Amino acid sequence: MSIDHLLRIGISACLLGQEVRYDGGHKRDPFLMEVFGPHVEWVPVCPEVEAGMGIPREPVQLERDGAGVRMLTVNTRVDYTDIMDGWARRRIQELGRQNLDGYVLKSNSPSCGKERVKVFEAGVESSRDGRGLFADALISAMPLLPVEDEARLRDARIRERFLARVVEYHRYRDVGAGR
Repeated sequence: MSIDHLLRIGISACLLGQEVRYDGGHKRDPFLMEVFGPHVEWVPVCPEVEAGMGIPREPVQLERDGAGVRMLTVNTRVDYTDIMDGWARRRIQELGRQNLDGYVLKSNSPSCGKERVKVFEAGVESSRDGRGLFADALISAMPLLPVEDEARLRDARIRERFLARVVEYHRYRDVGAGR
């Protein structure tokens, strides 16, 4: 990489080893830390904690109803959809000012999953056609930002394409900023 400063990549905080998951644990990804870490300034985000859900917390899942997809707690059925949507809009505006070059999301997460997130529906077998609420808002608001999840980045071809897109996005942003 012939870049004069570190790439700024947003990331699901649990992938950095931050203990922010519903059970107080993390999903630290050694591959990301070792391969990307030396070249990256990580910008950690945990939508569920930042939206006020706390640690530990009841897990949430995506559920389809007549109005679309909702984010509900598994047992007590608390609906966090509107809270997450409002928080995501505000947080994405902040991220837009932080000159991100890319974003790595946590796969299968009801808040951060990029694709194939499990969606439940009453009387029907669950499907894997969902996208986490924060991930959906991020991708909709920043359609040109390179976004991938940690599971897909284990594939060498996907990783190479993602890195090429991140570097290109970084250079394009720098040219636009007159750097």
